[in-house]
Amino acid sequence: MENKCIYGKDIAERLDQRTIEFVEECRSRGRRIPKLVCIAVGNHPASVAYMKGLQKKCDKVKIELETIVLDESIGDFELIRTIHSYNKMISIDGILLQMPLPSHMNREKIVLEIDPSKDVDGLHPLNTGLFYQGQPTFVPCTALSAMEFIHAVDLSLDGKEVVVVGRSNVIGKPVAQLCLNEHASVTVVHSKSLNIERICSHADVLIAAAGVPKMIKKNWLKKGAVVIDVGINYDEDGKMCGDVDFDDVIDQVSRISPVPKGVGVVTNSMLMRNLIFAYQRRG
Repeated sequence: MENKCIYGKDIAERLDQRTIEFVEECRSRGRRIPKLVCIAVGNHPASVAYMKGLQKKCDKVKIELETIVLDESIGDFELIRTIHSYNKMISIDGILLQMPLPSHMNREKIVLEIDPSKDVDGLHPLNTGLFYQGQPTFVPCTALSAMEFIHAVDLSLDGKEVVVVGRSNVIGKPVAQLCLNEHASVTVVHSKSLNIERICSHADVLIAAAGVPKMIKKNWLKKGAVVIDVGINYDEDGKMCGDVDFDDVIDQVSRISPVPKGVGVVTNSMLMRNLIFAYQRRG
């Protein structure tokens, strides 16, 4: 079973090492260090936990991080004013806005206010448009991370059938486009799709990003399929699990990314790569 698992630790270490080497080169040349600001609204436990993990990652790779936690009661104007202040700062290369925002805020309106050149999460419509036109730009980190798992097993997607389960703007749609960029034949299925099991059973590679715990079973999969599980869920016992029923499918797959210890381990490492891209583009 273990030799079928694609773990995130080695992938993250490789990405982190490249970031560390870049930062060391900046220091050796007397240049400033890339800097990220993370803005959260309210003290939601998930946001607090995420920012602690982000700080740990930044400390490891020697990236500068500033965290801002605004009161949950503020309105759109106050948050936009904060974003604008960081848009103007030459020392800030990337702006990360913690999601979800409180329900009274207009997410779409606020995202538009982030300087696209600092949009390291790849949320701004300008960056989305550039991405789908095949131009160099920011791509959501989780989608990029999922692709790293395919690359980790030296799998060429040329002519392969890829099925993506889920159509979100931050995972499903961008990861489908990334697979198309590598010449795969891609099908995206979702909650309104008919015959999902039959469609999935033809996939050489299945990428699960539906947000439904243990949704995908053995009979959904082609023998020898590669499965990348992006889902982060909790089962009836409160145990973290993916969208794929790992124990049920393990004998059917050739390789699989587990949950936990899979794609989630890599996301912040990929964020650091996006930050360096922002830094380099800004000169």
